[in-house]
Amino acid sequence: MFIDIANIKVKAGKGGDGAVAWRREKYEPAGGPAGGDGGRGGDIILKTDTGIHTLLDFRYKREYKAENGENGMSKLKFGAQGKDIVLKVPVGTLVKDKDSGGVIVDLNKKDMEYVIAKGGRGGKGNAKFKNSTRQAPTFAEAGTRGEEKEITLELKLLADVGLVGFPNVGKSTLLSVVSNARPKIANYHFTTLKPNLGLVNLGPEESFVIADIPGLIEGAAQGQGLGDEFLRHIERTKVLIHVIDVSGSEGRDPVSDFYKIMDELKDYNEKLLHKPMIIFANKMDIPGSEEGLEKLKKEFQNKYEIYEGSAASGKNLKDLMFRAFKLVNETELEEETYDEKFVEVSQKEEGINVYLDESNSFVVDGPYIEKLVKSTNFEDRDSLRYFQENLRKNGVIDKLKKLGIEEKDSVFIDGYEFEFFE
Repeated sequence: MFIDIANIKVKAGKGGDGAVAWRREKYEPAGGPAGGDGGRGGDIILKTDTGIHTLLDFRYKREYKAENGENGMSKLKFGAQGKDIVLKVPVGTLVKDKDSGGVIVDLNKKDMEYVIAKGGRGGKGNAKFKNSTRQAPTFAEAGTRGEEKEITLELKLLADVGLVGFPNVGKSTLLSVVSNARPKIANYHFTTLKPNLGLVNLGPEESFVIADIPGLIEGAAQGQGLGDEFLRHIERTKVLIHVIDVSGSEGRDPVSDFYKIMDELKDYNEKLLHKPMIIFANKMDIPGSEEGLEKLKKEFQNKYEIYEGSAASGKNLKDLMFRAFKLVNETELEEETYDEKFVEVSQKEEGINVYLDESNSFVVDGPYIEKLVKSTNFEDRDSLRYFQENLRKNGVIDKLKKLGIEEKDSVFIDGYEFEFFE
């Protein structure tokens, strides 16, 4: 098992701005406000997909931006909502905050969805600000920004496909050719000491994890060699590829070898015999291999799929991998459980900051203030009154007083300088 990690940046869409508009219909020269609301910005959604097995696709694209909402329009027409982006991830993906490392969510179920970045709200049009004392509001509300995050996707990779067979039949060579794994390859008769895992990439959203399962020698199920430890890896695979040397170059009998390996699997856990299995007749590029292949076909062709080829030359490996990928997608596996404890990372909310800066100037800023300033028409009395009411209602005036502000002191609100009056 190893960890597949991808760091990505996600940015939800901004909400559309509300419109300032007026009715201009025939016979109604004094038509009222008719500005529509802005549309909501698009969300970025993570969704598990059992057809995806790695985070490989996120290595090629690292930034994702959802669509902004449209601005409101005249005649009370609302702006369209921005389109959401759905990012497909494998079941078992942990989503972490990149800076803190805290876990945001564990996507450990089939078809599970999570909104990782929420789109901004659309702003209200001027029609929404009409009341008994404000008949003709000349201002509208700006849309809010969408959430923006840098996250880490982390997947504990368990092999989807396991390569089994005697030592020196070509498993390590096969693994090195079809995947990004770089196992040590030599003509030895002792077994690999640890499982080598690699990613097989057949195309967009077509990848899986393959492993050379070591330790399968006679007596492995009884703990001889390293067999007992690594047979546990086979329990977590969906598909097995049984690699057999049909060349007879070492005086081995392919049929006998097959049964010996199957006996070890049965002795450890009889359920392993029910996993989908493909036989790969390897070393077909060596003279004398045809005889071994015929023996295999005579014994097993009615029970198992047999692919003939050569790991060394690459013959028929592409077809073998596509067939394995198809079987992986068709095979269900029990959900993996994790012992890791999760710390939820809270979503950042819109806020208002009131403070003294390094030069002892009074400052008010924050996402809400930015939206409020953008929504205000400072040349219009009604709009300015709405701005002041919002500051008071949200406790800005009280906080400035606690900081010691006095009449005619300057206060910087979202970069604009104002003079303070009660």
